[in-house]
Amino acid sequence: MDILPLVERIGEGPSAALFGLVTGMVFGIAAQRSSFCLRAACVEFARGQFGHRMAVWLLCFSTALVWVQGASLMGLMRVEDARMMAVTGSWSGAIVGGLLFGVGMVLARGCSGRLLVLAATGNLRSVVSGLIFAVVAIMALQGVLAPARNWIAGLWMTSGGRNVNLLDAAHLPRESGLVLGLVLALLALEIARRNRIGARVLVMASGVGFAVALGWVLTFALSEVAFDPVQIESATFTGPSANMLMFFLIPDPVLEFDIGLVPGVFLGAFLAAWIRKDLRLQGFEGAGPMGRSMIGAALMGFGGMLAGGCAIGAGVTGGSIFAGTAWLALTCMWLGAVIADLLVDQRGSRGVPAE
Repeated sequence: MDILPLVERIGEGPSAALFGLVTGMVFGIAAQRSSFCLRAACVEFARGQFGHRMAVWLLCFSTALVWVQGASLMGLMRVEDARMMAVTGSWSGAIVGGLLFGVGMVLARGCSGRLLVLAATGNLRSVVSGLIFAVVAIMALQGVLAPARNWIAGLWMTSGGRNVNLLDAAHLPRESGLVLGLVLALLALEIARRNRIGARVLVMASGVGFAVALGWVLTFALSEVAFDPVQIESATFTGPSANMLMFFLIPDPVLEFDIGLVPGVFLGAFLAAWIRKDLRLQGFEGAGPMGRSMIGAALMGFGGMLAGGCAIGAGVTGGSIFAGTAWLALTCMWLGAVIADLLVDQRGSRGVPAE
């Protein structure tokens, strides 16, 4: 992939932002058309169902594994150079943050990525929750919540100054990641067949996984030609949401991948909803649901920053490169969401549906 002419013409920062925009648009279109959401899949699982949402999430996750591991085998990216893999990870942060994020996404009726997609379609609940999520993420990164985050994260860290590559730790060949992705994809397709899910939805679900791989490949390609160091990263929404908000609040903001990603997702989801005539304003149904969503958004903001990523950042993007803390965070997100659904929604007067 020869991106040098582009970088020389517009510069490294604008190129990174452009790659974020492209990645975000692919993600936004695919996520809106497939109704991709980890929270909805967790709710189905908690209620003993393997339905539409489970099939969509599993297909997205599995295709991300296939695309990313395939790109690694082809030399289009190096997993060991990814930002998430090249820094010390926090086991304790993954556990506590993952649990908090899982509870939060059930209370908020969507993970952070889903809230951004819904906001683009006119869902005002998601706009409010998304802003709270971003503000709390900033507070956890460099504000009043930062000491608590640092203390929890420091309780149990990975050794050697790097995260753990699960494939290397298990002494498995590099091809095993691709094989696992293919096996999970077949399982997802079987669940989809039983639920009679159409091919269009399945293509869009796999498109979410493709967007994750696209981000990895584009930022890696930029790092190969850039003069200054470039972070190799892909789709995630905890850090980028905080960075996007700060972009408009600080003097001399810097263009980077994160700054293009969030508006790209919003624009892609908006266009997809506009074409399908799915745009409509929605608000809170009362004070109770509003308070619940705000608490959930706050839990996701702190939990996502503590866990090293959100349901997308840790759950799919980090999972696709087999980062140890990402897989642990994803497991704890599932556990937190299942517990929250069992204790809050299933014990209530009625279950809260997936959106």
